[in-house]
Amino acid sequence: MTIEAQAQAGVAAWQRGDAATARAMFEAVVAAGRATPQLWLLLAQACTALNDDPGAHIALDQVLGIDRRNLFALMMKGDLLATAGDDRGAAGFYGLALANAPPPAERSPDLAARLDRAAAATAAMQTRFAAHLDTQLDHRGIAADTRPPRFVEALDILTGAKTVYVQQPTSFYYPGLPQRQFYDPAAFDWIPALLAAAPTIRAELDQILAGGDGLRPYVEATPGRPNRGHALLGDPSWSAWHLLQAGDALAKARHHAPLTLAALELAPLPRISGRSPMALFSVLRPRTHIPPHTGMLNTRLICHIPLIVPDGCRLRVGNDTRAVVAGQPMIFDDSIEHEAWNDSDETRVVLLFEIWRPELDAAERDALTALFEAIGDYPSA
Repeated sequence: MTIEAQAQAGVAAWQRGDAATARAMFEAVVAAGRATPQLWLLLAQACTALNDDPGAHIALDQVLGIDRRNLFALMMKGDLLATAGDDRGAAGFYGLALANAPPPAERSPDLAARLDRAAAATAAMQTRFAAHLDTQLDHRGIAADTRPPRFVEALDILTGAKTVYVQQPTSFYYPGLPQRQFYDPAAFDWIPALLAAAPTIRAELDQILAGGDGLRPYVEATPGRPNRGHALLGDPSWSAWHLLQAGDALAKARHHAPLTLAALELAPLPRISGRSPMALFSVLRPRTHIPPHTGMLNTRLICHIPLIVPDGCRLRVGNDTRAVVAGQPMIFDDSIEHEAWNDSDETRVVLLFEIWRPELDAAERDALTALFEAIGDYPSA
């Protein structure tokens, strides 16, 4: 019998459920040095059907030695290790398969089913792993209600409950800055004075909203620049009433909100010609979701002073989702992916402005100011 005939006989035997004959035929092809990755996979399946896990591992290792990202071999290795109780090993093979899987529309029904099983098995392993860690930490006296917040987040990332979010500014990245999602407002000595002015700011805001003029969609197209496809482009559901724009106080703001402008002077606003400072009233209409996005640069922080906040408003920055509460400032790094919701039937309004990151010293701020102004001076039509 030729090698080709042996391979065909092995496939025929496998299809009719005769794993022993299929294995014998496939091993004959292997002995002749003519095995392909597909035949090694078939041999691994035959070994598994015959409860020969060591033989299946050997065959799968041959496949992965040729193609280390072979999805079927990776998932079969994961299955074998999971059956043997090796969650860590199984998760490694499943994870590599899932990471390299094609988009759902390009998956065959068999591959899709196998990937779904791998994902479900991985989720179950992560649950068992998290429970194991909780038990061990409790035994060491590190109870859940005593764990530091950063430790809790690290634990969630380790167990797959959360992912890693880092700064991903769309235009300019400054290296070496801490990857912090939210900052503690208590660390900023100007916050109390600004909050003391909140009733005055709210009074000016109420007058502005009563007038109904000056609101523009928060996301607007820039003439001569590509449309990046923001879901709320031109949508008044998310609107802005600008106070400071491109570094200057607007005439309408000087007229309608002079006390708000004065209060903003308490904060360390960037002073960059043609660019900063920036401040506005951010108006989010009922049942509006601002989808995930990142800001342009990581050398600033964004401050929210919530002024009109119904129940059901949230802000997520990276892994941290917080309720928006009137009078409770929120300071965050907008170069980390973030999104916001107003799930209520009323409008939410916050005073939004930018400040220098506190980690930047005076020399760095001066250099960055010069750099950003030089960028602004670069010729354009």
